[in-house]
Amino acid sequence: MYITQKHISRRTALKGVGVTMALPFLEAMLPARATFAQARGKVRLAAIEMVHGSAGSTAFGIKQNMWAPAAVGRDFDLSPSVLAPLEPFRNDLTIISNTDVRNAEAFTAPEIGGDHFRSSAVFLTQMHPKQTQGSDVLVGTSLDQYYAQRFGQTTAIPSMQLCIENVDQAGGCSYGYSCTYTDSISWAAPNQPLPMIRDPRTVFDQLFGVGATPAERQERRAEDKSILDWLGTAVTRLNKNLGAADRARLADYLEDVREIERRIQQVESANSKGEQRELPGAPVGVPDSFEQHVKLMFDLQALAFASDTTRVFAFKMGRDASNRVYPDSGYKAAFHSASHHQDRDERITDFAKINKYHISMLPYFLAKLKNTPDGDSTLLDNTLVLYGSPMGNSNVHNHKRCPLFLAGHAGGALKGGLHHKAADGTPMANVMLSVTHMLGMDDFKSFGDSTAAYDLNTVPATTAAAE
Repeated sequence: MYITQKHISRRTALKGVGVTMALPFLEAMLPARATFAQARGKVRLAAIEMVHGSAGSTAFGIKQNMWAPAAVGRDFDLSPSVLAPLEPFRNDLTIISNTDVRNAEAFTAPEIGGDHFRSSAVFLTQMHPKQTQGSDVLVGTSLDQYYAQRFGQTTAIPSMQLCIENVDQAGGCSYGYSCTYTDSISWAAPNQPLPMIRDPRTVFDQLFGVGATPAERQERRAEDKSILDWLGTAVTRLNKNLGAADRARLADYLEDVREIERRIQQVESANSKGEQRELPGAPVGVPDSFEQHVKLMFDLQALAFASDTTRVFAFKMGRDASNRVYPDSGYKAAFHSASHHQDRDERITDFAKINKYHISMLPYFLAKLKNTPDGDSTLLDNTLVLYGSPMGNSNVHNHKRCPLFLAGHAGGALKGGLHHKAADGTPMANVMLSVTHMLGMDDFKSFGDSTAAYDLNTVPATTAAAE
């Protein structure tokens, strides 16, 4: 089928006074006689870290399959594990269990005990941080930034870094480590951490160019108008050049933008009433509800991917040593305290409830990606979601058998529907090296402390014969 309506550029944007909104992929953006497959863009990357490891990394958790399913290959059962909420996306899921993050361990005696304060810096760099409380921080360039530097320069925003918890603690933390290592998972260079954005309003304004200055942005919020109110003429003009399918797609996209904006406005309104908050000191745009906050951040990522405003997100869903409580998990103990379960079976089981609650946030994001067209496929087909932790058994602060999975298909490079159990001692960096190749960076021969690329598409030998 050939597209006959007027061709518009992939870089076309809706513009109003102080507002610029990128568009989703439309049929009208296809060159004459081209197909969607030929016009498909680069793979999107969403790298997500959750701190404090997993109940499934303990000896009891391994026996109970609290993280890794019992079976490798395709016939894995998620029901006993904290990954059970991902069952609807099992064909989009690649689980890699039993990998280690050695570079998060203590290398010298003074580093012993500082695991919480260096782990996050290791997650996407797979490098060992220099122990310092000064400005001379040093670790490595992170995976997301290698990709952004290589393939993100043609988008309006090369990459974005998001977080859920407060990560603006300046100066030194504990055990001789700068708080910088705890605050960021994204490093543009070995000595250049990137700040994480906690406030959904800030993300929204950056994505849609709302106001050139903080004063202008504040003025727009005070007027209590929607961003769409400033784009009405531009939308009308664009619709004249679109076919029926594109008009419908554009309308759905704009409604998504408006719905997210409406939710942000509701949060800001509720938090501006002067009532006592569950998160004292949090920005007015940050919901007190963990779930509400995470979903807003996932919605913003999905919109940015759909419009190709950016192809790269790093998302830090927790902060090491955080004692946030997650009552909706079914366990009301504080997160950090719960992670020190004293190796007692019943407390490990309770800690797993928090792990499962965190994982239960992901299906919302995956569904958004799966239900969003991207050329002749979906955003989930053309996205690689990486979720994991650089810590294993948090009770003893070790970095063995760390939780890790991938979701999506990376533009066809990742088949999905597999559980891989790595050989004992396999570095997580081996998986990260394979990810660089799936993202088009085939020239990477190593990453962090990798020993070889990990084959993520071949069905493990124990089940290959049965197939």
